[in-house]
Amino acid sequence: MVHALRYEGGFEQNFDKLKPGATTYISSSGTEHKLPPWPGGIDGLRIGYMEKAGKKFAAVRVQHGKLDIVLKNPILIDPVRHMGNKRFAPEPTLIADAPAAALLRDVIESNAPQRDELLKVRDQLRDRDRQSSRKA
Repeated sequence: MVHALRYEGGFEQNFDKLKPGATTYISSSGTEHKLPPWPGGIDGLRIGYMEKAGKKFAAVRVQHGKLDIVLKNPILIDPVRHMGNKRFAPEPTLIADAPAAALLRDVIESNAPQRDELLKVRDQLRDRDRQSSRKA
């Protein structure tokens, strides 16, 4: 499965206004920007992140299929654990299954009020993985 992370603006300017289905963000200069499209072939998690003060990046949104969940408790992204030691970039960053699973686990643990919604995402990914394994 292919998963990706995408920059969705500065945290202080955008998080309070973030809603499911958002397609734009406000830059630090106050200009509205369109979010870049997800690359083709992303069949796993799509994680939106925002930059916090001090060059820290927090996962703020989890998407899979038609599900689009804005996190009540954003979590800081650890590049080693959550990205397989890849770097943040202006274009979406592709990540492998193990880092994506670690990120989703950490998101679920930090967002108890949204646990049921987030478990739906996890279960959809597991079902898709099982179906792929049977076909192989």
